Amino acid sequence: MTSSSSWLVKGGNTLQGTLVPSGSKNAALPILAATLLTREAVNLHRCPGILDVKAMINLLRNLGAEVSPDNGSGSFKITARDISSENLGDELSRTIRASILLAGPMVARTGSIELPPPGGDVIGKRRLDTHFLVLEMLGAKVSFNGKLIKVEALSGLKGAEIHLDEPSVTATENALMAASVAIGTSVIYNAACEPNVQDLAVLLRAMGADIQGEGTNRITIRGKGDLLHGATHTICPDHIEIGSFIGLAACCHGRVEIPNVPGNIIRPTLIGLGRLGVEVQHDDNDTLVIPANQNLVVQPDRSGSIPTIYDSPWPGFSPDLTSTAVVVATQAKGTSLVFEKMFESRLFFVDKLAAMGAALILCDPHRVVVSGPSKLVGTEVSSPDIRAGMALLTAALCAEGESVIHNVHQIERGYENIVQRLKALGADITPLTN
Repeated sequence: MTSSSSWLVKGGNTLQGTLVPSGSKNAALPILAATLLTREAVNLHRCPGILDVKAMINLLRNLGAEVSPDNGSGSFKITARDISSENLGDELSRTIRASILLAGPMVARTGSIELPPPGGDVIGKRRLDTHFLVLEMLGAKVSFNGKLIKVEALSGLKGAEIHLDEPSVTATENALMAASVAIGTSVIYNAACEPNVQDLAVLLRAMGADIQGEGTNRITIRGKGDLLHGATHTICPDHIEIGSFIGLAACCHGRVEIPNVPGNIIRPTLIGLGRLGVEVQHDDNDTLVIPANQNLVVQPDRSGSIPTIYDSPWPGFSPDLTSTAVVVATQAKGTSLVFEKMFESRLFFVDKLAAMGAALILCDPHRVVVSGPSKLVGTEVSSPDIRAGMALLTAALCAEGESVIHNVHQIERGYENIVQRLKALGADITPLTN
């Protein structure tokens, strides 16, 4: 990962070659938190080398876990033999939203934890209520003094019927971890079904948890009433990263292969981007091929009306890919509506695309109408969050001329070695020193 805060991007190059997907960011973070549920060693492979993972590992070290260095291989050995939240570190906790995932394991392990409100992307209102309702249903008490959130379960956690008021991914993950070591059976209704939730369940089962139903909205956990044991696990590929790369390849006209992509994690992405004319081939060896020189044409609805690309919980089109969809829409012939239903500030980066020459109208915080294809030109922009940052990088790479992207640490929070990997495809990206 580069230590620069800005990149100089020269657009217009055809990108071609092979992109090997990283491990899933959104699976790695809860899986790292789950290592706190055992005193034994947990060996993890294919951890993405990104800033958010580094921050979570540092949080584990602050809690007292021993984490072996991975030397760039993406493998870690984590042993949380003796842990305490006394040295957690408020500033570090505020850097990533995933710090909230420590609540379930730490309450289950030590009986209490104090956390500052978690940080992360500013993409609209992101409720914390569901996380704490989950823990309260399992017997914990939650309080907030204006600075710290305190969660206590001094008498231990007990199985319960957990009804989520929204299919929150991280709340489901907190519930899975806490319920795995609680006393008695828990059932999560309206559970999130995303691949990263499923991957966490696979690890927990390898650690001795009794979990059934992951990938559906009803998950049953028969709690052990005790800590789990050690295990070895390889993190699943990142379907969000893969979707970003598909959009990037389609906009930059080259033939790109992405190996080792299970069909079940990518189908919703292919359906969503397919509405914008993106063609992807998926062979019997789980290799995705994005053909060169795609003829991107918006696919109208059967009635002939303007199509809508909208996000929804899994197995719908991911909200993390709506930013990429907007950029692809600028390069597709026709008019489309991108409807971001889940986060009210996710689309606030489109003014930067307009400055690059995109023809679009932001109707309200959730909807943007895009007409294409537009000839984009390089400009100076700043990355507001991980996914918008990747979308702006895609726009810069398919634009004419030079762009400068600031605040690139946001992109590096979610995309491993992105500069080196894209340069290997022919991208012209130069990190700028301060």
